[in-house]
Amino acid sequence: MEQSRYTDGFFAINGVNGFLPHRPPLKRLPKRYAELQYILDIMPILREDGLPGLLAKDGAIKNAVEGLFDFSEQVRLETDPFIIQALFRGYAFLSSAYTLEPAHMTFKATGSYGKANRFLPEQLAKPFCIVADKLGVYPWLDYHYAYSLGNFVKKNPNKGLEWENLEMAVKFSGMDDERGFIMLHVDINEHSSDLLKGIFDTLELAKTNRKILTDDLLLSKLVVTYEAMKRINGRRKVMWKASRWKHYNDFRVFIMGIKGNEELFDEGVIYEGVDEKPRQYRGQTGAQDNVIPTMDIFTGVIHHYPSNDLTNYLLDLRTYRPICVQHFFQDLQSDTKELHPEGLIGFLNEHKFFKSMECVLGLLDEIYLFRNGHWQFVQKYIMSNTKYAKATGGTPIISWIPNQIKAVFSAMDKVINMMPITYNDELFNRLTRDLPAKKQLLENQLSMLHKPNYSADEVYKLNKEYKLEDDDKQLI
Repeated sequence: MEQSRYTDGFFAINGVNGFLPHRPPLKRLPKRYAELQYILDIMPILREDGLPGLLAKDGAIKNAVEGLFDFSEQVRLETDPFIIQALFRGYAFLSSAYTLEPAHMTFKATGSYGKANRFLPEQLAKPFCIVADKLGVYPWLDYHYAYSLGNFVKKNPNKGLEWENLEMAVKFSGMDDERGFIMLHVDINEHSSDLLKGIFDTLELAKTNRKILTDDLLLSKLVVTYEAMKRINGRRKVMWKASRWKHYNDFRVFIMGIKGNEELFDEGVIYEGVDEKPRQYRGQTGAQDNVIPTMDIFTGVIHHYPSNDLTNYLLDLRTYRPICVQHFFQDLQSDTKELHPEGLIGFLNEHKFFKSMECVLGLLDEIYLFRNGHWQFVQKYIMSNTKYAKATGGTPIISWIPNQIKAVFSAMDKVINMMPITYNDELFNRLTRDLPAKKQLLENQLSMLHKPNYSADEVYKLNKEYKLEDDDKQLI
């Protein structure tokens, strides 16, 4: 894998940085953008000084934007990747706040999302499109450069990236539940460096050292990724504590996308001063994170994706990532295919490396646990809070994650069927024994969800019945 393709000056995807920026993002814009920074500072529902911000007052954000200077020509001259990223972040937040503030106000008054503003004024639209073009991404709030991975500030610079030690550089609600919700994603990605180290080392060993290659040697590399995935899943579960599910709607509407949310945006948003055709982009979503797509490619889950619209949504979200991430995905898929037409699993089976295959089965189970945990978040954070059936990325909440969970089950079945009948090891035996219950849980949940007037709480309770719930002692 040619790692020089995996950097854009802000991100550098390798075994040192993982999927995080190669140094912390800027907390604030340079002084020449003081006017823009000031609006970002006073924008949150609850400002840092404890006063209500622009988003707490009906129409206040619109009034503030009307007087904003058009920085287009200044923005066009910027070359520093970290300044370009901070500008993208600022314009992304402000554009989402401006368009979605009416929907938020309607939700506060009625409990249902209202219509969004469909016109982005040129003092936002023009510079936003310029910085988006510089980064090679869509001009809308994203996960990498804007809301999550490019939006953290350490409270104590000598401590790590645990969510408790992180603040948001730019925010919508300004409350702890928003901070915990998105900063936990940064926390999780702190462990992506080891995840990638194991992947790079495994592929390098398999491709270039076949004469000395043994099952134990390959396993020693694979286990680095496996242990990282277990830590990632452990941190993911902290979401219940970091961000209380009952408070998700305090900020959720502001991370909604245009595409798939026609109830809010009708045919799209017109970027004034740029063009006259309405535009549609998907919203910010944790589904734009890189950990699980990487593991899907590496383990071969991608070969089990069903051919349907839900998988098309999944692949569409790949285009919402930085170009360097897209290059990494492309090369990872090519490299695993180069090992064997059936990917890593086919390679391991061909060489009878059954200990390594057992480790891959463990990785597949961690992918399942991550997705099933995310599925539980959907049940509590979304289904228990609203009847609106679309996720922030514009995907259908009831069928989106189950589509991918089923693909993981199919991959697990394939590995199990490849293993010798006489293979006997604790991890393999446990995962083989527990798989039918995991399948039955999902089947029963989907059966309940297809009934009219389903109870989200009853769907969630099934996780506990099957002993597959996250630590619900942390539910608040």
